[in-house]
Order: sequence, then C-alpha cells, then structure tokens
Amino acid sequence: MIQLLILADDFTGGLDTGVQFAEKGIRTRVVTNPEADFEQSAQGAQVLVVVAETRHLSRDQAYRVVHSVVEKAAALHIPHIYKKTDSAMRGNIGAEITAALDASGAATLYFLPAMPGLNRVTKNGIHYVDGVPVAESVFGRDPFEPVSKSSVAELISLQSDVPVSLARPGGIPQEKGVVVVDAETNRDLLQAGQTLKERNGLRLLAGCAGFAGVLPELLGLHTQASRPVQPLLTGGMFVLCGSVNPITQQQLHYAENHGFTRWHISPKEKLTPGYFDTADGENTLAAWQRRCRKEPWMILDANDWQDDNAESNAFAAQRGMTIQDMRESISGALGRILPALLDDIGDKTLLITGGDTLLQCMNHMRVWDMEPLREVFPGVVLSRFQAKGTERYVITKSGGFGEPTLLCDLKKMIEEQDSDNGATA
Repeated sequence: MIQLLILADDFTGGLDTGVQFAEKGIRTRVVTNPEADFEQSAQGAQVLVVVAETRHLSRDQAYRVVHSVVEKAAALHIPHIYKKTDSAMRGNIGAEITAALDASGAATLYFLPAMPGLNRVTKNGIHYVDGVPVAESVFGRDPFEPVSKSSVAELISLQSDVPVSLARPGGIPQEKGVVVVDAETNRDLLQAGQTLKERNGLRLLAGCAGFAGVLPELLGLHTQASRPVQPLLTGGMFVLCGSVNPITQQQLHYAENHGFTRWHISPKEKLTPGYFDTADGENTLAAWQRRCRKEPWMILDANDWQDDNAESNAFAAQRGMTIQDMRESISGALGRILPALLDDIGDKTLLITGGDTLLQCMNHMRVWDMEPLREVFPGVVLSRFQAKGTERYVITKSGGFGEPTLLCDLKKMIEEQDSDNGATA
C-alpha cells in the first residue's frame, strides 16, 4: 500500500527525491503520468513519485494539475503527501503549494525548502544558494524561470493569497496556511521533522530532496529489501546535455579537457522542427552513431560553442521563436536523438542532465516509469529502466547540481569498476 505520494514538478527532481527512500530499501516507483492509476503504478511500492512536469506551465495550469493529483491521493487515503519543490525555488511554488493545501483538506502545509547537503539553506525566511540570496544567484538569471524573490513568503505571495508564517526548527507554530520552516543543517531538518511528528503534522508537507532524506525514519516506512547494490557500470559514458545552467557548463568544460569528446548540436539542428527526419538530419545522426561506436567518453551538448548561446538566440529570433518555443524545441530534438543513438551507445552508461531533456528522451523511448537505485553523488541519481526490451541504467541530475569535476569523477568510478571486473573475470 502507498504510504507516501511525492508530487514532483520535474523528472530529475522526482528521481533525486525518490532515491532518498530507495537507498534505504524502501520500494519506490517513479511515474511520469499524473493521470495513471496510482495503486497499479506503484506495483506494491510504499512510495510513489508522480512527475507532473508543472514547472514550465502557467500558474493556473500548474494549480489544476497539482490539485487533481492531491485530490486523487486524498480519495485513496494515502496518509502522507509531499509536494516536491525545486531546491533553488524555480517554478510555480506558490500556485502548487496552494493547490496541494486546497485539495488535501488540511489546515496547514509545512514547507521546508532547504537542502543543506548542497549548501541551499533557509534562514529567517530567506533562501540562500552557496551563501547568496537565491534571487541574486545564478538561478536569478535562469533564462526559462528566473527566481525573482529570495524571501520564501514573498515568492509564495506572487501566486497565492494563502497566509504564510515563518518558523525555526524547534519552534514551529500551529498556524493555518503555509508554515515555512528555516533549516541550515541536516540536524535542523531532523529536529523540525521530529517536532512535526509529535503534533501529527506530517500529513501534508513540501520541500526538496533535503527534507525528504529524513522522512523514511520519521514516517516509519518499512524496509522491504536490502539496500540496492550499485550495478556494474562499464564501457564508458554517453552524456546528453540539455541544461543551460552555468554549473553544468563548468562540468562540461572540465570533462572536455580531461578525456571526453564533446560535440555541439547546432541551432539549425535543434531549433528546426522535424530536422532529424530530413536527409541532412539523418546524415547528422549517422555521423553521431559512428562516433558513439568509436568514442568511450562522449558528450552531446545542446549548448552552442560559445557559452552565451548567442548564435541560437539569433537563429530563434529570426524565426520569431519565444524562449518557451526554444525550450520545447531543444528538449524535443534531444528526445528524438537519443533513441536513434541507443543501439550505438551500446553498454555505455547514460547521463542525462536537465528534467525537460530526460522527460522527452523517456517519452520518445516509451518509458513511463523508472526505479531509482542509488545517489552516486549528492543530487546525482542512478536509476534503472526498460527500453527496447533491454534493462538499462541512467544517471540523472538537475542542471544546477554537482561539482565542476563531476563527469570526470563518474568516469573514474566507471574505469575502476571496469578494472575490477577485468581482474575478476
């Protein structure tokens, strides 16, 4: 029976939250259809993560989707509901939290947005990323959904009239509406969770993977299996990048200088509808297929050669494309590319960065659910899925996660597994 439903606004976020439970042996499923039969989709799992992909919707659309899912969860008497939000506060925060509160019938929703493990903390109601108020960080300059307020209460008020209260971890008031709880450490998150447990306040919650990490113990979820053993990853790695985040760009630059081959997808290729169904597009795919068979460590990057993506912006402007048009076109192109390369990628481990890219890739491969296995680095998740009748593994991450050396750290991990496997073969 489902004990916890997590509703995520994007795919990578659903996985980095779901893995907090899967790593502890708690059966967890991640599905991408908010209209699915939840009990059937869970397949006996205690935790069901529903990816609603509401981050880029309008406020009203996001409200309706979240309201529908939470209403259905409440009708099934699922005892705990967690509205997963972005750790950098992007997306329809106010609308989605309000929708969850309205649909649940609860008087209060407790919101703990911090993720101390990645230095994203909330202090006196202000959300910080690496010590900088979030609206002044790189996320305040996000081309698709820039964060305009660092005050969590003000951010919620942009989309909602629900009353918002602020609280410290050990002094949480029982107010109606939304209660935003500060946290600067994982100890703060645990203290807040224990306070809420004592007052039966764990029914309706919101936050990111940070607070989700302390929920297995607080909710008393039963371990149904041993902690998943990390599968043997061999053969190299194929990276598909759809993120424009500067943090990801640093990772790609570093990797390119340390053993990875990096190819860029041109503006024409990624912004022309149906390009890969043309003769030129098929020739481009064929060239990439040959490189995939040849190169053990390969990056296919949707960003331009220049980090500012000025060439793509100019190409789009000439065709009257909006930022939203560009986002949808790029993620759609990447979704079309991956299935065409899959056989040539062979046994390489996939790494996909960016929730839009991940969703489109899985949709094109007709993959509707996934099983998170391990968090190999903070916010970097290894999952298992079935495609073309074959079990495959994919590493996923949000564009804003990871150290500059991340791809090379993964490369080292895979090379060591390759070496160990060869020594025992």
